[in-house]
Amino acid sequence: MIVKGKNVAYKLQGRIYHCAMDITMDYVGGKWKTVVLWYLKNETHRFAELKKLIPDITEKMLSIQLKKLEDSGLIKRKVFGTKPPIRVEYSLTEFGKTLIPALNAIAKWGRDLGESKGNVVDV
Repeated sequence: MIVKGKNVAYKLQGRIYHCAMDITMDYVGGKWKTVVLWYLKNETHRFAELKKLIPDITEKMLSIQLKKLEDSGLIKRKVFGTKPPIRVEYSLTEFGKTLIPALNAIAKWGRDLGESKGNVVDV
């Protein structure tokens, strides 16, 4: 990318990024990460609650996405108890909360598009 007339890249966690959007998409890209982040932006949820909120995601995919988001530092996983039944809750980290303005902007863009080119339907 060109910054102040110089061709530069970002080196982050051992990887070279030639575009700032590439960094963003590495963290939140894909079909489900932003949806999971959306539901965690205002409150903590357990796995089963997230599954109910996102009915089209499989349990395996939800588990994978939660792990990736945790590994990237965007969400935290809190375990209560040491013997079954163990309760696990997920919430945004302070780092994850820095995405809230972007999530709100993306959601607004989607609502505007849905209203201008689609229809609201009951499910």
